[in-house]
Amino acid sequence: MNRESFKSRLGFLLVSAGCAIGIGNVWRFPYVAGENGGGLFVLLYLVFLILMGLPVLTMELAVGRASRRSAVQAYQALEKPGSRWHIHGWFAILGCYLLMMYYTTVSGWMISYCVKFVTGTFRSGMSTEDTSAVFSSLLSSPLQMGFFMILTVVAGFLICSKGLQDGLEKISKFMMIALLFLIIILAAHSLTLSGASEGLSFYLIPSFSTVQNVGLGNVISAAMNQAFFTLSLGVAAMEIFGSYMSKDNTLAGEGIRICALDTFVAIMAGLIIFPACFSYGVEVNAGPQLIFITLPNVFVNMAGGRIWGSLFFLFMTFASFSTVIAVFENIMSFCMDMFGISRRKAALINCIIILIASLPCVLGYNLWSDLHLIGGRDVLDSEDFLVSNLLLPLGSLVYLLFCVTRWGWSFDNYLEEANTGKGIKISRFLKPYFQFILPVLILIILIQGLL
Repeated sequence: MNRESFKSRLGFLLVSAGCAIGIGNVWRFPYVAGENGGGLFVLLYLVFLILMGLPVLTMELAVGRASRRSAVQAYQALEKPGSRWHIHGWFAILGCYLLMMYYTTVSGWMISYCVKFVTGTFRSGMSTEDTSAVFSSLLSSPLQMGFFMILTVVAGFLICSKGLQDGLEKISKFMMIALLFLIIILAAHSLTLSGASEGLSFYLIPSFSTVQNVGLGNVISAAMNQAFFTLSLGVAAMEIFGSYMSKDNTLAGEGIRICALDTFVAIMAGLIIFPACFSYGVEVNAGPQLIFITLPNVFVNMAGGRIWGSLFFLFMTFASFSTVIAVFENIMSFCMDMFGISRRKAALINCIIILIASLPCVLGYNLWSDLHLIGGRDVLDSEDFLVSNLLLPLGSLVYLLFCVTRWGWSFDNYLEEANTGKGIKISRFLKPYFQFILPVLILIILIQGLL
């Protein structure tokens, strides 16, 4: 069977960036930046993105492009005889399934809120209690949450069943271009609000008093964590797109473009949120409360708020759904490679699996609300803990060691693949850093996440 490939370089970049860009860019990055010294945090984030995120991204892409296979078979094609590196491929795919067990529900929340703004559920003059009640009502209704989760899953697999070029690439191109257009429009509007300058100062101007209060070590740690997790590395989500890409361009150059798009969306999200919140005297929080309570409270008190709220949640729908279909493609490609089944059959089988596997997250906020798993966390937070705090850093460490040690694929093979094509080359002088310093940095991330 011939390996599918992207129709264009732009398609690869937008699909890969769409996988990286997600809800964390919006409900975590701006808040963490503001709370950790503003511009100084952003600068440190960019430094760690180059030092940590970009190298591991090129490694995932290199494994995919060199092997032309999905997670497990990619390792098998490149590892030395008798090696067992491919075992990690199974854990990577497990991570993708786990991620979709809760991410599809959260993506469904975005669609739900877009519909609520369009249809007038949110109206001018609503109180904070009223906007909070809408979110509480959504969580308490398994039928409502289940409907939007099912809509997300079925639509995602239907798109992926159409093929790489006619399905994933075509839809991702449209969504990502629309997403970038929407975020520019939303940010431009926020900058016209009365309290915009105060919000921008809090967000982007370095605040050394804040750094002193938080502690420079904590600011560095926060920047390191954000830079590492933003690209969703370690579960072969990027590796699969490496298997579809051409050898025309170097992986460092393509990786920089993906990181730039991801960072652009994260920073622009802050340009939407902080001016709006400061203009209306609303305290900025991180996590779901920011998206589903704080911002709706801002929109309902804003001139034309119904329109701006609809556009914002359309943007959030595109951001989350682009990740969903990218991970669905990884799961399907794995099944097609491993079991020799057709794309449509892989889509149907996995659609059923994800629908069933996503039900605990849906029920975890209502019928199973008393169910607490890892460390007293609810279902969604438990699943997120396993993916974000365990599988992502461990998986990234495995990819790193596989690419830079003689027991794995070896640094020379990785470097040759990464530097194939036109563009920025990775220097051989970075080998000691990749072998001895980068693993320690990832171990620090892993230990921090488990504490």
